[in-house]
Amino acid sequence: MPYPVEPMLAVPGELPRDGSHYALEIKWDGIRAIAYVDADATLRLTGRKGADYTQRYPEVAELVPRLAGHRVVLDGEIVAFDPAGRPSFARLQRRMHVTDPGSTLLFSLIPIAYLPFDLLYLDGYALFDLPYADRRTLLESLDLDVPQRFPGDTVELLEVTRGQGLEGVVAKRLDAPYRQGRRSEWWIKVKNLDTREVVIGGWRSGKGRRSGGVGSLLMGAFGPRGLAYLGHVGTGFTETVLDDLYALLVPLEIGDSAFAEPLPPEMTRDSRWVRPELVGEVAFTTYTQERRLRNAVWRGLRPDKVPAEITL
Repeated sequence: MPYPVEPMLAVPGELPRDGSHYALEIKWDGIRAIAYVDADATLRLTGRKGADYTQRYPEVAELVPRLAGHRVVLDGEIVAFDPAGRPSFARLQRRMHVTDPGSTLLFSLIPIAYLPFDLLYLDGYALFDLPYADRRTLLESLDLDVPQRFPGDTVELLEVTRGQGLEGVVAKRLDAPYRQGRRSEWWIKVKNLDTREVVIGGWRSGKGRRSGGVGSLLMGAFGPRGLAYLGHVGTGFTETVLDDLYALLVPLEIGDSAFAEPLPPEMTRDSRWVRPELVGEVAFTTYTQERRLRNAVWRGLRPDKVPAEITL
């Protein structure tokens, strides 16, 4: 059984013109996870770069009895749902840093679901070189709750996801193999809202109710010269999130800016600099001419991402 498996990644883009060569899947607003079920009925769960999620999301263990007699490796998404049944990245945030949710109320208050969408190994056979269509057929033959796939020419699906407040769709070529750790044009993510990962390089103190705490974050991404400034984000936070960020940022404080270029003067007043070790995600409308994120809204931390891979 291959271990650990690095997930295959999609490229951003638009729906393919020739949809007959593709299938469409809903883009779930969660985090990727590879599940391994072995012959002795043990389950392991890993994220990007082999991060161990097994204890963090014990609900995934429900796969084991359903796969009795099989040895499998699955690719899928860990998702938390809101009361209306929509994926909620904000709710998932409350589970991401809890290593033993069984000892807290969060386990029952914010359950998660594991949605498998690809099969990479089955009963002694690695399936990486099989076409996507064949891997999905094998996956759907197992006793699992597999998210639905749609024909690639179902163009109205994107509009449906937009109306339901979902993130978008992923178009996958029917004849595509699975390539570990590669971002491939065989998979195309088509989003209803632009989002991107950012590295936190500093923060500015808040005013009013936020006085003394975090008011906004200074964001960047790595380029040829180092950490490039992408702007600041000051909306999308709850009071709990701001408190959590403050506790994480203070131990990372450094004396000078880690950004490669000088920041606008209005951003340096009362700014506090940190080692660029935390990755977050923001939604935004567009880039400005200076390559700043316009109308950025905070979505949450991404502990499943490594700062060095957040690039321009």
